[in-house]
Amino acid sequence: MIKQQYEDYKYTMMDTGFLYIGSKYTYQEVLENEAIPFKFRTIVERYLVPEIGAETTLESDLYHMKEKDFTCRTYLQLKAKVKVNCLVTKKGLFGLGKPKRVYTTKMIPLAEFAKLSVAEKERDGIFIQELAVSKLALMTFSV
Repeated sequence: MIKQQYEDYKYTMMDTGFLYIGSKYTYQEVLENEAIPFKFRTIVERYLVPEIGAETTLESDLYHMKEKDFTCRTYLQLKAKVKVNCLVTKKGLFGLGKPKRVYTTKMIPLAEFAKLSVAEKERDGIFIQELAVSKLALMTFSV
């Protein structure tokens, strides 16, 4: 039995509709983690690892992903979404006071996220928290 230790942004959760995977996992760790469903690990092994390598983190892959990449098309088949923190400008109460920049959390569809360039992501202070994959799309994905 493997005892898991808590690490920031290395987690797996599931609800009725989605599988959530923390962004700090490397693809090798995803393959070794028994808590992640077998079908997702098989997709990672057959489709993603040959393209980008096992030592790449989910965060790095998603951050530098382009629309035309094979990994992006694979995730689009899985109806993936990305949970990110980004900097936004907030004004004080009633629009008064100095505006300040604060982080806010958003869930963005991967198709929309992949359209952003790395420069735009850096400008907006985007930090990737997790990848969410549709369980229905995972079920219908043929391996």
